[in-house]
Amino acid sequence: MPKTIFITVIIFILSVAFTSLGFAKTATPTAIPQAPSTPIQSYETAKVVSILAQGEKTVGAQKLPFQKLQLQILDESDKGKTLMFTYGDLVSIKTSQEVSQGQVIVLLKSVTPQQTTYNIADDYRLSNLYPLAILFLVIVLLVTRFKGLGAIVGLGISLSVIIAFVIPQLLAGQDPLLTSIIGAMFIMVATMYLAHGFSHKTNIALIATSLSLVLTGVLSYEAIHFTFLTGLGSGDASNLLIGPASNIDFQGLFLGGIIIGSLGVLEDITTGLAISIQELSLVNSKLTFRELFDSGLRIGSEHVAALVNTIVLAYAGVGLPILLFMVLNPNHEPLWVMLNSEIIMEEMVRTLAGSIGLVLAVPMTALFAAWAFKQKSY
Repeated sequence: MPKTIFITVIIFILSVAFTSLGFAKTATPTAIPQAPSTPIQSYETAKVVSILAQGEKTVGAQKLPFQKLQLQILDESDKGKTLMFTYGDLVSIKTSQEVSQGQVIVLLKSVTPQQTTYNIADDYRLSNLYPLAILFLVIVLLVTRFKGLGAIVGLGISLSVIIAFVIPQLLAGQDPLLTSIIGAMFIMVATMYLAHGFSHKTNIALIATSLSLVLTGVLSYEAIHFTFLTGLGSGDASNLLIGPASNIDFQGLFLGGIIIGSLGVLEDITTGLAISIQELSLVNSKLTFRELFDSGLRIGSEHVAALVNTIVLAYAGVGLPILLFMVLNPNHEPLWVMLNSEIIMEEMVRTLAGSIGLVLAVPMTALFAAWAFKQKSY
């Protein structure tokens, strides 16, 4: 156990150093000179001191809410300054967007030589996230002990690799497929050994995950080109066409997203199956290679059946607005036209290619684990 803790700390330190190096190499954007009439914008937080009045205003045939607020700015150079603001005056709001007394909000400050204006940009949510994050950490550590500590450090490494390596490489115009595979491999090695320790079953799971990941990448690459996807189906990707990210290979970016997104589920399948076959061999050393392999397939098939459904539901949950749009069909398009659109086709290709990789991971892991644990008792 002390060895595992020591290795965990070392990898964490290397991860922090790697992240710092990545940020150090990231070019600082050059400030664009602004014309004198261009507003200088900044963000500040403010507290709703009191609600002076609220009601409804008529806009066309609709009645929309408004609130007259007294706000106190909490940070930046205007700290302590109070101002009166009518929320819902210039921009229409819904009842769900109304604020309450004592609530902290985000203000957009616009400064010109003639005047300074404030607008409510959003609710301030970060402070409310901290208790949930702390609760998550405490529960993970209580339930899983040192394995949970390794998993949390692995989570930090995963984010570090994506932020400090994958994103800068993509912005530099590097091949998204190669970049994503290298990043996924680093994440896979670090997180699997931190979470599950240095053992024979982890080695088997690592090999099976690597092969499954490569197969998923090849299948996804062929599927993307076979279905003529450009990678611009989502609004976020289309927005990147304008600005410093316009040189990105969006097909490759979409492919890289499939690879990184599949990694976590692949690790779950391969490690769980490798551990299950190891336990079977320990409980009954008389089991033959064929019996261990068949048992592994049965266990893995049950796991895959649940995970495929989970993946489909996860994508359906994220894409619920798209499904709602399809049901409403305001443009009265035929169903095949909507299904043929890139935004829908991207999700279908992502789900199908990723699920094929998951299914292929089962026989590979069962084969490697049955052979390895039949050779010697571990």
